[in-house]
Amino acid sequence: MPFREVNSKMIEATVLPGRRLYSQRGAMLAYKGEVSFTPNIQGGQGGVMSMIGRRVANEATPLMTVEGSGTVLFGHGGHHIQVITLAGDTLYVEADRLLAFDGTLQQGMMFLGSQGGVMGMVRGQVTGQGLFTTTLKGHGAVAVMAHGGVIEVPITPQRPVHVDPQAYVAHHGDVRNKLSTALGWRDMVGRGSGEAFQLELSGSGAVYVQASEEKL
Repeated sequence: MPFREVNSKMIEATVLPGRRLYSQRGAMLAYKGEVSFTPNIQGGQGGVMSMIGRRVANEATPLMTVEGSGTVLFGHGGHHIQVITLAGDTLYVEADRLLAFDGTLQQGMMFLGSQGGVMGMVRGQVTGQGLFTTTLKGHGAVAVMAHGGVIEVPITPQRPVHVDPQAYVAHHGDVRNKLSTALGWRDMVGRGSGEAFQLELSGSGAVYVQASEEKL
């Protein structure tokens, strides 16, 4: 795994010859060795086509290609960082949550309406995440950002997980998601954070939830 957690808000990445990383622009804090940083306009391994929908929707997050030999410290905005290891499965995560990820992963994007139909599109608007979400598939590591730290909640066929859309960070596995409305009037009062809606995730996998309803 190329990433090592230095503390809750900083990671160290090991850069090896012939093995590239991708990071969000402006996330490099310091580095040692012979490391190069190049603006990336092709959206990682997915190429140009993987990012067309996101660019049309003006939802692209600029990336840097990181190559060479050395170590790099990454962090951004004082956000908490969670390193997620993928073993052949797919991670669904919003582009602005990505701090850095392994170049071995295949990047793409998914239209939210394809999961849950019209309600998938409603989810994108309610959460403020837009209509597209980024996918990363394969074997490798991903560093994502969140407010207040992240907890991994397992999803099993017998027990779906309901998440406040504002607290959702990412999920992976064979998971379906849909937006549901709260059942009682008590869910509609309080801080006005959109708690009248809940994101229901079912299947087999895990969802990452942040300890805050604040957006990045």
